[in-house]
Amino acid sequence: MDDHKPPEIASGIYWVGVVDWNLRDFHGYETPKGGSYNAYLIVDEKITLIDTVKAPFAAEMLRRISQIVDPAKIDYVISNHVEMDHSGSISAIMDIAPNAKLFASSKGKAGLLEYYKEEGFDKWDLQVVETGTELKIGKRTLMFIEATMLHWPDSMQTYLKEDRILFSNDAFGQHIATSKRFDDEVEDVMEDAGIYYANILLPFGSQVLKYVGKLKELDVSPAMIAPAHGVIWRKDVQRIVEAYARWARGDTVPKVLVIYDTMWGSTEKMAMQIVEGARTSGVEVRLRHLRKNDWSMTMKELMDASVVAIGSPTMNNDMFFTISGFLTYMKGLRPKGKKYFLFGSYGWGGGAVRAMEKEMESGKFELAMESMQVKFRPYEEDKKACRNIGYKLGEIAKGNAKS
Repeated sequence: MDDHKPPEIASGIYWVGVVDWNLRDFHGYETPKGGSYNAYLIVDEKITLIDTVKAPFAAEMLRRISQIVDPAKIDYVISNHVEMDHSGSISAIMDIAPNAKLFASSKGKAGLLEYYKEEGFDKWDLQVVETGTELKIGKRTLMFIEATMLHWPDSMQTYLKEDRILFSNDAFGQHIATSKRFDDEVEDVMEDAGIYYANILLPFGSQVLKYVGKLKELDVSPAMIAPAHGVIWRKDVQRIVEAYARWARGDTVPKVLVIYDTMWGSTEKMAMQIVEGARTSGVEVRLRHLRKNDWSMTMKELMDASVVAIGSPTMNNDMFFTISGFLTYMKGLRPKGKKYFLFGSYGWGGGAVRAMEKEMESGKFELAMESMQVKFRPYEEDKKACRNIGYKLGEIAKGNAKS
């Protein structure tokens, strides 16, 4: 037995996950800080493993467990979520501990059956649980909470009642790789949590608000939140719960976000003038060039902006490919409470603005004012018009902010 045990987050409760230092892409968006897959082992009368890790890291997780107990002695395995970065090592665990009982939501069971039917799923002792179901593991009690669409239909959380630890799976996570395990040991954790929310949970605001209400109904007041990704919240747990409620409501501030791409600089010149005009209105202004900034951070900036301006050059009688891709991505995430302005440039035939307008209409996004486009490049009168538009967008941002 190795004397160097994995981190003990509370008495008899261990982090047995893995850090993916080289993760740079998750769900199609960039993760420049890496990531982690968190699993937790509770040593009680019934040895309990909460979640597993992505399949390529199974051996590392098993090594950590072995530093605490023989993995074959695991009695209970909790599967909070079917997605493979959480359930990918369940087969490895069940092969070593074939007598262990596996617990999941009803939709979790269906998902596990669908995905692992070739791995001997039918031989596993799988128990279905629902919100409020309790499981005694000795001195401690686990209570299960269905967290439907945070962010899959099967999503579930596990609450350790005596220690007031909420094992929240995909809620309250961040994509960061660090040797530290707690929020008060790392910098910018709220920023990272916001990026995570903006790119994973943003479409599910109504479900998040229902979930926050459900925690109150169940009298769940965690002293610690242990997510499946990133660090564990212990310093001020309520601040991340309140942040989720704020993000779910679609709260915004007086802020204009200008997103654009450019071919020969014309659209960029327009963007700069819009930024300058918005600045003079006194609101916060941010500028994002889509080929020089990753989309994940752009979505984080967009989340609390009350006005968003989007600019594109025309290419092949259509909007630029990066703008098209970003609008598709944004439409899927369905941000709330914003007004939009579209602008662009063209050479012999304009198509970008028309294409963007069509895309915004299909996504039911509200336009703040009539779009603007220039031919070839913006001259001084066009630049002046862009500055005036920027100022007006700033004033609209003040009136559209909601908190």
